[in-house]
Amino acid sequence: MPPKKEPVMSAFERKRLENIAANNAILSGISATADKIIPSTPTPPKPKTKRAAPRIKRDPVQVTTPPATRRSTRLAGVGADDITLKRKFEVELEAEAEKAKAKKLRVNGDLQLGDIPVEGRKWEAGVDGLGLLKGLSVRGAQPGVRTFDQEDVEETSDENLKELRLRMCNLKMYEKWPVGDIKLVPQRIYSMGFHPTEDKPIIFAGDKEGAMGVFDASQEPIKAEDDDDEEADHPDPVISAFKTHSRTITSFQFSSVDANAVYTASYDSSIRKLDLDKGVSTQVFSPADADEELPISAMDMPSTDPNTIIFSTLQGALGRHDLRTKSSDAEIWGLVDQKIGGFSLHPLHPHLVATASLDRTLKIWDLRKIQGKGDMRKPALLGEHESRLSVSHASWSSGGHIATSSYDDRIKIYSFADAGSWKPGVDLTEEQMKPVHQIAHNNQTGRWVTILKPHWQKNPSDGLHKFAIGNMNRFVDIYAANGEQLAQLDGDGIKAVPAVAHFHPTLDWVAGGNASGKLCLWM
Repeated sequence: MPPKKEPVMSAFERKRLENIAANNAILSGISATADKIIPSTPTPPKPKTKRAAPRIKRDPVQVTTPPATRRSTRLAGVGADDITLKRKFEVELEAEAEKAKAKKLRVNGDLQLGDIPVEGRKWEAGVDGLGLLKGLSVRGAQPGVRTFDQEDVEETSDENLKELRLRMCNLKMYEKWPVGDIKLVPQRIYSMGFHPTEDKPIIFAGDKEGAMGVFDASQEPIKAEDDDDEEADHPDPVISAFKTHSRTITSFQFSSVDANAVYTASYDSSIRKLDLDKGVSTQVFSPADADEELPISAMDMPSTDPNTIIFSTLQGALGRHDLRTKSSDAEIWGLVDQKIGGFSLHPLHPHLVATASLDRTLKIWDLRKIQGKGDMRKPALLGEHESRLSVSHASWSSGGHIATSSYDDRIKIYSFADAGSWKPGVDLTEEQMKPVHQIAHNNQTGRWVTILKPHWQKNPSDGLHKFAIGNMNRFVDIYAANGEQLAQLDGDGIKAVPAVAHFHPTLDWVAGGNASGKLCLWM
C-alpha cells in the first residue's frame, strides 16, 4: 500500500501556527510579561444619570493608619524554603508599618524647641526665639486678573468709603526680602496668626505636616563687610521653624493675659501651649485614650476667660476645656453629623458660637444653656442658615457680623448687632438668619490650595470692621462689613495663591500664606 502523502500546508495556515507558537512562548510562565500583555479588566464606568447629584451623607471621619502593603517574597527574591530570609522579610515589613504609624502619632509631653528644629533652623535666644517679644468671580482661577482696581476706587462717590479704600489700597508689600525668600514652613501653610503686639509684626504659620514657623518682620538684613559680595548683602531672613505636632496645625490662638503664650491645635488630636520666654512647647489637651482619634479642626478662646479653650473636630463635635483641669474633664458635645470646618466665638459675647459645617449650614449656639442627656447633651441651637454647598468657615466680628465662605462661590455676611441682648436659648427666626450681603467670590480651591476662609480684624484701631480672604487669582481681598470691597492686595514675586489670609488684631497689617510655605506681607 503506497504511503499517504502529507497534505500541503498553505502559507496562511503556516503563518497562523507560527503566531500561535510565538504567543504561547511569550505567555507561558512569564508572569510579568503576561501582566503587560493581558492587563486586568478595567471596572466599567457607572452609567451617567440626568438627575442632580444627590446629597451625600458621610460617616464621621475616622483617621486610621493604613495597613502595611502585602508584598510577595517571590518578587523580593526570597525562596520558598528559606525560612530565615522569609522571617527577616516579614520583620522588615512590620518595622515599616510601625514607622508609618509612629509618623502619625501625636507628640506627648513637653518639647524643648532647641531639640526639634526644622530644616536645620534653631531656636536661638535673642535672635529668633526669646527676642521676639522684647467683585465678580469666575469658575476657574485666572492668575493676575484683577476684579478690583484703582478705577473702582476713583469712581467711589461716598467720601468715607473712598478714604478707607485709598488707605487699604496703599498698603505696601514687605520689601526687606522677596516673597520667595520668606519660607516659614516646609510644606503648605494651613493656618496663620499675628501676635497681638503692636511693637513689631510677628507672624506664626503652621503647615499640613505639623511644622510651625515664626518670623519677626522687624529684623534687618545683615550688611556684608565686603562690598563686592552681592549675595552676602541679602542673606536669608532669620526664621524659627520646629515641629511640635505630627499632623496639620489648624489654628493659632494668643493668650489675652500672657504675651508669651501661643496655643496651637492640630489634626493629631492635641492642643499645645508654646512658651516664648522659656522656649518650651507643652501639651495642654489630648484624648485620655492615647489611641483615640479626635482631629481638631479649629480653636478659639473666650475674651472673658483666659483659662478656657473651645475647639471643634472633624467628627462634628464642639469641645470646651479648662486649662486648669485634666484633659479627661473636657466637655465634648456632638453638634452635627459631618465635620465642622471652622467656627468662632463672638468677641464680646463669647457664650455665642457660630459653626460652619460640611452639612452646608451656618449654625449659632448658646453655651449658657446646655441641654439634653448623655450623647444628646449639647448647647442650645439658636438658629441656622443653609447654603447650596458646604460652608468652610464662620468668622464673627466684634461688631456682631458673621462672614462665611462656602463652595457655592459666595461670601455671605450676616448681621447680629443685637446679639448681646439675646436671652439664653432664644429662637432666631428664619428672617433673622438670612445674610444681609452676598459677595460673588471664587472659592474653588481644589486639592492643592488651602481652603479660603474670611478672618476679621479683631479689634480695629480705626473702629471700622473689615476682613481678609485669599483670592484664587493670587491676591488677598479686603472687604468691609457692608460687603463693599476695600482693596485687592498684590505685589511682585507672588507665584502662588496666598490662600491663608490674616489681619493683625488692631493694626492694618495683612499676612498671606501659600502652598509653598511662603509669606506675603502688607503693611
